[in-house]
Amino acid sequence: MRLDGKVAIVTGAGSGFGAGIAQRFAAEGARVACVDIDRGAAERVANGIGANAIPIAADVGAASDVEASVAETRERFGVPHILVNNAGTTHRNKPLMEVTEDEFDRVFRVNVKSIFHSVRAITPLMRDNGGGVILNVSSTAALRPRPGLTWYNASKGAASLASKSLALELAPWKIRVNALCPVMGATGLLEQFMGLPDTPENRERFIATIPLGRMSQASDLAAAALFLASDEAAFITGIDLPVDGGRTA
Repeated sequence: MRLDGKVAIVTGAGSGFGAGIAQRFAAEGARVACVDIDRGAAERVANGIGANAIPIAADVGAASDVEASVAETRERFGVPHILVNNAGTTHRNKPLMEVTEDEFDRVFRVNVKSIFHSVRAITPLMRDNGGGVILNVSSTAALRPRPGLTWYNASKGAASLASKSLALELAPWKIRVNALCPVMGATGLLEQFMGLPDTPENRERFIATIPLGRMSQASDLAAAALFLASDEAAFITGIDLPVDGGRTA
């Protein structure tokens, strides 16, 4: 049990990568708060895990919701040792001049401002508890951007750079911070990333850019998150870890 006795918060845990991370963490002994803006989705994942998980409905772009989710986790399970900022969104793949200001604001609110809120809410608790781990789910878009997703790419670049800076600033408190950079996966955002209908032919066009010949899966990201959250990675902080089948090689 690599996370035995640990308490974790996973945002965007109602589906996709977040659900996979929450399930893997629980299987390794952690008690997990499954946070999602969709309460029903959070409940389905938490109920599937069992007694070691709780569902929490929260909008990660709202400070009050983030603070409440941290407080509820602390009340139910204790001070969190691990935070996974996984919740994310995108604008549809399209020419940058067609992206509206509302779309831009939504992407940065969910992908970047959520990190600001969560860090402010949780790091004092981790500091007083002797340390912790923060994982921010960035993207290969931060390392090798695709056309048509400029402002999404920029938001993930911000997440990656923030992770490096947080790693430096929080190191004296024994809080490690790393970024995970998955390549495109078959999640609910797939059609928006492609900007095309989700057909086998269109999938193949994108898979052709991934040397290992497939999209990422929740299990791939969960395995990487487990390593970085565990004591096996005790001396690793401030990195971007591509989980990308060679896409950024």
